[in-house]
Amino acid sequence: MMEATQDAKTLILPLTGRIDSANAAAVETELAAAAADAGEALVLDAAGLSYISSAGLRVVLRLKKAHRELKIINANAEVYEIFDMTGFTEMMDIAKAYRQISIEGCEVIGEGANGVVYRIDADTIVKVYKNRDALEEIHNERELARKAFVMGVPTAIPYDVVQVGDLYGSVFELLNAKSFAKLLIADPALTEELAKESVDILKTMHGTELKPGELPDKKAEALVWAEFCRDHLPADVGEKLVRLVREIPETQNMLHGDYHIKNIMRQNGENLLIDMDTLSMGHPIFEFAAIYLAYVGFSCIDHNNVKEFLGIPYEQAQQFWHATLKYYFVGRDEAFLQEIEDRAAIIGYARVLRRTFRKAKESEDYKARLIAYCKQTLCELVPKTDSLAF
Repeated sequence: MMEATQDAKTLILPLTGRIDSANAAAVETELAAAAADAGEALVLDAAGLSYISSAGLRVVLRLKKAHRELKIINANAEVYEIFDMTGFTEMMDIAKAYRQISIEGCEVIGEGANGVVYRIDADTIVKVYKNRDALEEIHNERELARKAFVMGVPTAIPYDVVQVGDLYGSVFELLNAKSFAKLLIADPALTEELAKESVDILKTMHGTELKPGELPDKKAEALVWAEFCRDHLPADVGEKLVRLVREIPETQNMLHGDYHIKNIMRQNGENLLIDMDTLSMGHPIFEFAAIYLAYVGFSCIDHNNVKEFLGIPYEQAQQFWHATLKYYFVGRDEAFLQEIEDRAAIIGYARVLRRTFRKAKESEDYKARLIAYCKQTLCELVPKTDSLAF
């Protein structure tokens, strides 16, 4: 007799062993009796299920008709594949049982807004997401990484999803890989060399043309920043900022969205991108705005920010930023490179200004100084800028 468990709203019934033609009828009778008073919400816990045949699938299908909110949890890889191949994952909510790992004592090799990256061993790293409900986000990032890889962008693709306590993570095989940040910390003389190599990947990515709507539109996001800032700037500056963003050409270039030295890994002489959850599309100026913020803009008030984030001094981060511009726009003079920096800064500080008003957790004094800096910079740069594109 199966032992059901009940939480506040849901009846949970365990599935064990095999369900095939030999026992499907008996299992169905037992499930139906146990679930008689469950209403529409019912969960089948497949942690103990080792195999399910087509006869067993028909049992689940009939149960689904009686309980429209039926869910299946803790399906092992083999069982989940059966559900997936037969289309059941499109008809109902089916969750895998994920391998549990520990990060105790593991080296932190990177951290972003969405997660923390740990080295598990010499061969593998895991990105642990901060959001407890991150499974959809994890699978989305894996699909984005695959898309970039297929299109020729050198990308590390996650090969496993794991549980880390009550959080989830993506596992990557990066044999003895080191981030550009680690390489620069060990040898600052590599700044020019690594900047050039990072530009090579950046150009490959920006040279990848996508179909309209294939990835999130970065211009639409930037317009939200600009329109928010309009209400916090002098009227002429705010209106022109919105107009400048609106006039950026609609292009289908692939963008990383969070491109910096912690997200580029060197493995056996090959450079690979990680953290693909911010992949988007649009004009490359949006990418340069994000890069500018990573190396310069986020440290405009406190130069120690970049040291805490990337591990290198502010002066070296500035040098890396300027080298990035130099190698991306080969042969262009300093005046042109300064124009690109100003355009990137306009978009970047519009983002920071909105973010500071809405989300910043810093002290009120720090927030006030950061808001004042963003406003002042935008008021200086926007009036003398006629276009944000290049």
